[in-house]
Amino acid sequence: MDHNRDILDKPYELTKEQIDFYQKNRYIKLKDVLDEPTLAHFNHVISEQVARMNTQEVPLENRDTYGKAFLQLFNLWLEDEASKELVFSKRIAGIAAALMEVRGVRIYHDQALFKEGGGGITPWHADQYYWPLDSDRTVTAWIPLQATPLEMGPLEFSAGSHIIVDGRELAIGDESENIITQRLRVTDFKHVIEPFDAGEISFHSGWVFHRAGANQTDETRKVMTVIYMDADMKLKAPENKNQEHDWHTWCPGAEIGKTIDTPINPVLYP
Repeated sequence: MDHNRDILDKPYELTKEQIDFYQKNRYIKLKDVLDEPTLAHFNHVISEQVARMNTQEVPLENRDTYGKAFLQLFNLWLEDEASKELVFSKRIAGIAAALMEVRGVRIYHDQALFKEGGGGITPWHADQYYWPLDSDRTVTAWIPLQATPLEMGPLEFSAGSHIIVDGRELAIGDESENIITQRLRVTDFKHVIEPFDAGEISFHSGWVFHRAGANQTDETRKVMTVIYMDADMKLKAPENKNQEHDWHTWCPGAEIGKTIDTPINPVLYP
């Protein structure tokens, strides 16, 4: 399947207004980051790799909330050269660096999030609860591999909610959905729910709260994500079991208080 390799490395020009919007709200959606042939190519490639790696055998209806939310597979770039092309895109990494206003970015890890037809909600959460990273200079690129209408369960954001400190200690699940929904409802943050066009990508920071609706269609909502961190990010002492796990899984060998420069956290930009 032919795709435009050039687009993966071609710089995406951001305006000052877009960077300011991201800094204020800690999320942004950008159109036409990828073109249709490239999207179709990676839909195929990543679907094949997910099928190879997937070990989920429990039927959808018998899983817990987290299990119903998506099939989740990590670090495809280490397993598959074709998937690595997208994960290592300089175009997408360059956007991440520009939005965070840092000189460069490393990969923390990638993950495929496939919400099956009939799959449930992804509860409200903030990603950085899981990460032993010493600053908030983190951003996740959420890359739908197809156009994603509302009924498919696109990502939703609570704009500017990175300033909420409450709820940061919650793992993703029923409790986080209930508590954060109640707290977010009594605050003034704008709840953004919008479809994604083909080729549109969102970027959100580690502490901004987000969720996704159920997939009410028969098709799988296929999304690839890449988590970037400041190239100078240091490892902090883990504050919970999840951060302890993430340290040894995604930054193996990194030392507390030192830059996370491991073989599986290469600099992707510049």
